[in-house]
Amino acid sequence: MTDFEPVIGLEVHAQLRTATKIFCGCSTRFGAPPNANVCPVCLGYPGALPVLNRAAVAMAIKAALATGCTVNARSIFERKNYFYPDLPKGYQISQYESPLASSGRVPIEAEGNGGAREIRLTRIHMEEDAGKLVHDGMADSATRSHVDFNRSGVPLIEIVSEPDIGSPAEAHAYLTRLRSILLYLEVCDGNMEEGSLRCDANVSVRPKGSLKLGTRVEIKNLNSFRNVARALDHEIARQSMLLDEGKAVVQETRLFDADAGVTSPMRSKEEAMDYRYFPDPDIPPLLIDAAWIERVREQIPELPGPRRARFVAEHGLGPREAAFLTLEKPLADYFETTARTSGNSKAAASWVANELMGRLNAAGRTIATSPVSPAALASLIRLIDDRTISGKIAKTVFDEMMTTGEEPGAIVSRKGLTQITDEASIAAVVDKVIAANTAQAEQYRGGRTAALGWFVGQVMKESGGKANPALVNRLLKEKLSA
Repeated sequence: MTDFEPVIGLEVHAQLRTATKIFCGCSTRFGAPPNANVCPVCLGYPGALPVLNRAAVAMAIKAALATGCTVNARSIFERKNYFYPDLPKGYQISQYESPLASSGRVPIEAEGNGGAREIRLTRIHMEEDAGKLVHDGMADSATRSHVDFNRSGVPLIEIVSEPDIGSPAEAHAYLTRLRSILLYLEVCDGNMEEGSLRCDANVSVRPKGSLKLGTRVEIKNLNSFRNVARALDHEIARQSMLLDEGKAVVQETRLFDADAGVTSPMRSKEEAMDYRYFPDPDIPPLLIDAAWIERVREQIPELPGPRRARFVAEHGLGPREAAFLTLEKPLADYFETTARTSGNSKAAASWVANELMGRLNAAGRTIATSPVSPAALASLIRLIDDRTISGKIAKTVFDEMMTTGEEPGAIVSRKGLTQITDEASIAAVVDKVIAANTAQAEQYRGGRTAALGWFVGQVMKESGGKANPALVNRLLKEKLSA
């Protein structure tokens, strides 16, 4: 079997977080009743004229600058002509020949790719979304499809990569980093379930070492990053098998069936000429001056890549730990506030990444709705560091904090959970446990040192978990060795 390598490019559609649509004043709110957020403009009524949303342009500029693109001083909106029931005008207003921005890059780190590198961006352009066809869930869905135009005219940016992606793992890494950047910028909420972040993949395969590109296939219906990787895995295997058997790959658009894990033909692949692009006569060229670009640039926060590097250098975190904590800005902000307030970055990272996020994920909640504030978590860490409570007791206290939102100090005081640090008191408990378990004590003295852990557990149980673990370990070793 010939060895083939994939060549992958991704087209990401990101919905901009504006209150109103790109060319009219209709709301972009998700979840409204069907066809509630519509008007003559987004329904394509004759004589209705579009007016460009300035806030959408500013968000698109911000995304372009954050990904290293050149923002073009002049861009043009064009009509992309095709006929489908969810497209009320019979064309989509988009950009083609003269996009908003071009030539950017997104840094990635994917396992097995030899380290960090950059995926080039071809362009970022603005466009309006189409409506939505509803095939299921209606009383007459067996015989009819319904059209909801609430999404029609919702502002999008399309972020088009160069065919620089060499594996499904790299595609996943690219999408993860791109989504993280958009979230930091607050220009897109990144919610794939609601359709505010969508991805189409273009993939071909070629013999390893060849510079000639293979026949490209586009894959649609990718509703999660995991499914992007799954669809690419299947399509790479399918194309490789065809070529290995001496068959040709057909240029087409395919759909991914997430349940079956396979792609299937949807339609023949269109080219730009099929859409008959031409400048929209109702929308003048978009002119962006240098002053506007600089005003937007000043609003860009510290992005996930630089912030991750700073967390490693400033807080002493490992690369994986820092990568997780900088995935989303609210999470990174929460950690950093906790670390600075507690004075213990390593403990803050562990509590946020493991204990807090573990409980929030299990409850289906986000960091924004955490019942425990960064200040409260910092107080808990300080209680551990000053030996007021043990690490084990701290988890019990934290569970109470997650349930009630109460401050840790109040919980410790109310439940009498203060750690026992008096050596004489602990020594008395140690003597009692050893006296009651002479056989295990002799085993330890005979060389079975693993029994120490069992004794520690017994002492902690006898003390209600309040004994200082370091003192317990030292006193046990001394007395068992005597």
